[in-house]
Amino acid sequence: MLVLIWATLLFPARRDNAAIPGCLMTFMISISLGRSALTTCEKNICITLPRTEITAEAGLCVEIPCSMNYRGIQNIEWNKCDSSFQCNSKIFNIFSMFVPESRVFLLDLNLRSCSIIINNLTESDSGLYKLRVYTTSEPKSPNGIQFNPGVNITVTALTQTPSLSIPSLTEDVETTLTCIAPGLCSGSSPNFTWTWRGRGKKDSYITGNLTTFRTQNVTAFTQRHSSTLTFTPLVTKHDDTEITCKVTFANNINTEMTETLTVWSVPKILKSSGCRVQSKVLTCVCISQGNPAPFIDWPLLENLTEFSVINTHTGYSVNSTIVISAKDHNSTVRCVSKSEDGKAHIDMDIVKYQKAQEVQSLETFSWAIVAVSVTLNVICIISGIILWNSRKKVNPCKEDKTYMTLEKRHPSQEYDVIQQPQSRESPSSG
Repeated sequence: MLVLIWATLLFPARRDNAAIPGCLMTFMISISLGRSALTTCEKNICITLPRTEITAEAGLCVEIPCSMNYRGIQNIEWNKCDSSFQCNSKIFNIFSMFVPESRVFLLDLNLRSCSIIINNLTESDSGLYKLRVYTTSEPKSPNGIQFNPGVNITVTALTQTPSLSIPSLTEDVETTLTCIAPGLCSGSSPNFTWTWRGRGKKDSYITGNLTTFRTQNVTAFTQRHSSTLTFTPLVTKHDDTEITCKVTFANNINTEMTETLTVWSVPKILKSSGCRVQSKVLTCVCISQGNPAPFIDWPLLENLTEFSVINTHTGYSVNSTIVISAKDHNSTVRCVSKSEDGKAHIDMDIVKYQKAQEVQSLETFSWAIVAVSVTLNVICIISGIILWNSRKKVNPCKEDKTYMTLEKRHPSQEYDVIQQPQSRESPSSG
């Protein structure tokens, strides 16, 4: 580097690239930028710009690096040129410090920097950009000094995706996912959307969970935007499902990242496990869940030679059934479930199924007797009432008949048969 600097001082170049006092700093900067930098001088003012085209993506930002050697700067402008190379579209002026959309900023003027950053890019921002400088020593140049050539910028469609950070997920343990937006820009803050897709289902927005947004200032003009999602994972709900973080920038430019979730869980034994004895046969069932699917072990079988074991797998569940003789096994039976993430065990009491069935049958029979007895009593009472009422209407008693006779104003013929006894006539005297 020192050799190049001394060569510049000792061997002046032609006027179009003349080595002018005060250009030493600019030249040193161009050396630090490498072959991609180009230094141009006009009227004792030298600027250094990128030699090659700058490529950026829509929705993000682009920086045009620029340095100059002159201190007496009154004003600088950046202009965009149209297709006919007319560079009159002002995008930055040091007096206004921004364009109307507030998306172009000067990075640092105190360090002789004419670098700008353009935020919220769209593909229409592609084109040629040139710098115009106004100095106090050139009052005869009201239009300033325009430097050629300028900088070509090409804005392409957004291809960068968010960075999605997913820690190891354990069932029933609260966890936080982090989504970082691409690009380090100082433009409008993007919007974050979290969606979840279950097995064979459509996308659904995540609700009922904690989501936060954060902006971190990396430098004065660069920011890192991120969002976090905090939730409690479940194996049956979230394992092997997809989570998507979508980032939407200004002008509805968006990008997204999708990851598949894996939820681990330690083995656990369900309460539906148990043992029972029926017809001198002991049957024990142990049901365990976990991810990965656990292995079930029966310590009781280590000392036995005759037994039967049936294992079935369904999703995250394992069902293990053993059948042995009930002889000498009247205590508890231990089931052990284990996997790479841990293990669990349960001591199951043995239930004598026949005795329990007899007690249940006796209780059922007793209740049946009570029900029949109550029903018969009710029937007898109702029948007695009905019979008594019917006999009262059909066969009235003697007192009732006498009363009825006395009250009757037109005696019927049944009373006409009652006649006075005929007197006996004395025999005719002969």
